[in-house]
Amino acid sequence: MKPSILIVEDETSIAETLLYALTTDGFAPVRVSTGSEAMRMIGENQFSLIILDVGLPDVNGFELCKQIRKSSDVPVFFLTARSDEVDRIVGLEIGADDYITKPFSPREVSARVKSLLRRLESRAAPLATSDSSVEKFQSALFEVDEEKFKIKFRGRALELTRYEFGLLKVLVRKPGRVYSREQLMEQVWDEPEMALDRTVDTHVKSIRIKLREVDPNTEVIITHRGVGYSIRDDLK
Repeated sequence: MKPSILIVEDETSIAETLLYALTTDGFAPVRVSTGSEAMRMIGENQFSLIILDVGLPDVNGFELCKQIRKSSDVPVFFLTARSDEVDRIVGLEIGADDYITKPFSPREVSARVKSLLRRLESRAAPLATSDSSVEKFQSALFEVDEEKFKIKFRGRALELTRYEFGLLKVLVRKPGRVYSREQLMEQVWDEPEMALDRTVDTHVKSIRIKLREVDPNTEVIITHRGVGYSIRDDLK
């Protein structure tokens, strides 16, 4: 079955170029031109990936991505004519998986789509694990369900983005261990060279907010200035 790709792009020439390139490379792309159409399609269909233009006529692409992330972890690639670093950082921090600046090579986009879907497929492949290996991801405070991409804190499920899940999972594995930002990027990001220190900091800030919603009186994640982050190992 061909992977289905939703293209949300109001410029017809760009959309047609992407449709042709993706169809030629074995995908099943569908195109809409507005955010409202995109949300309707996402509600009615299951897509393997979304290519999302930032400058849509009815909604900002960043805001649309936030709406998508409330109900779906489908990979999102941003398309934008703005190459400012601020835009790039914002795009990745709200849950996008890649960021492509116009003008671009359609073949490069297709290749990056293939690469990401291959990595996600390999991660989703079932692993033979013993009960003892699962036990390492459980404690009085945290429970990690890798198959469902869910983490519970004090018995309550946290609503995490893909990168928040990855970061918290790494920290929870070894309470007390200090991870540098570079180590976290290497373990969580598909292309760590595309991530920035500030991106890690922003995700950690978001995780802290969600942990405080469960337990407002406990500081769970420790910042080690100039080094990185750790989960407290004295929590009860």
